[in-house]
Amino acid sequence: MKALVEYVARSLVDNPEAVVVTEVAQRDRIVFEVAVEQGDAGKIIGRGGRMVNALRTLVKAAHTKSGKRTHVEIMA
Repeated sequence: MKALVEYVARSLVDNPEAVVVTEVAQRDRIVFEVAVEQGDAGKIIGRGGRMVNALRTLVKAAHTKSGKRTHVEIMA
């Protein structure tokens, strides 16, 4: 799942080498923290948050069989 988030995030930004995805397991959910450069944060968030919401939906749909909730956070 981490590879999916990393692939999508790298395809959206100008500097794909600076993208770092960290998977953090919490009690009832898994959080994917996506760190990007300051200038690329707007590209991954999108206008009105559309891109990050689409990424969250994609991750939730791909992760439904595990039974855990997921969340994607953007760290700039």
